[in-house]
Order: sequence, then C-alpha cells, then structure tokens
Amino acid sequence: MQARTLIPAATAVTSAAVVGGLASRPAASPWYRSLRKPPYQPPQQVFPIVWPVLYADIAVVSSNTLDELERRGRKPERRQYVRALALNLALNAGWSWLFFQRRGLGLSAAAAAALTVSSADLARRAVDAQGGRAAPLLLYPLWCAFATALAGHLWFLNRH
Repeated sequence: MQARTLIPAATAVTSAAVVGGLASRPAASPWYRSLRKPPYQPPQQVFPIVWPVLYADIAVVSSNTLDELERRGRKPERRQYVRALALNLALNAGWSWLFFQRRGLGLSAAAAAALTVSSADLARRAVDAQGGRAAPLLLYPLWCAFATALAGHLWFLNRH
C-alpha cells in the first residue's frame, strides 16, 4: 500500500464519514426515538463501532486495489474504480441526510438499496483486481444489505 494512494482514499472515505456523521446527530432526537423499530434493530451503540471499521476497510482495500490496478497497467479500470468509489461514498454520506435530516423513510430505504448495489459493485471490482486480498470489503455490501432491510422495515412500520 502506497501512501500516495492511501492518503487520498482515506481522505475521501473520512470526508464521507464526516458528512454522513453530521447528518446522523439526530439519532438521539425525539423523532428518531418515536419511530417504531423492528425487533432486529441493533442497539444504538453498534453503529459507531461498525461504521469506523467499515470505513477503514473501504480505505485500505480501495487503496490496495488502486495500487494493484496501477501496477498491472490497467489504467481504465483504475479510473472506473475511482468513479465507482466516489459514487459509493456520495451514496453513503447521502443516506444519512435523507434519513435523519429529510426524514424520508421510503426514499432512504431506496437509497440504502442503491448503496448496497454500489457497495457490491465496489467489492466485485476489488476482488477482480486483487483476489482474496479484497475479501474484507465483502463485509461492506453485507452490512449495507442489512441496513437496506432495516430501512425498508422502518419505512413499513412508520408509513402513514
């Protein structure tokens, strides 16, 4: 892993985390507490543990993927990965704004589904580039799929 790749990847991931985190502050709001939640809703303490681990995973695996694509001279694929990562991080940060700030339960469920597809695509690209070394990134679309189910169920339980 090269610092010239890791630093921009980590900066992009951290920026998405900060933007999403700013929108997520209302997680303790009366509105959020009043929502009916499914029985499999994780305790609130889980999210600040899971997301930093996933963000670190995204930054490290993405950096290694970009380095590997460059090493192999696969510049078009490298550019495509950068675009896929940028889209993914925008969807990631945007979900929090849709859910917590706009309180758009249905729209945020759709955005979570788009994030799941984007995360699976990112993981596929990483595995294609570096094989099993990218396997940790598979946790990201799995978590996003769980978040999609949770967001959809929240919408279902709280639709008026």
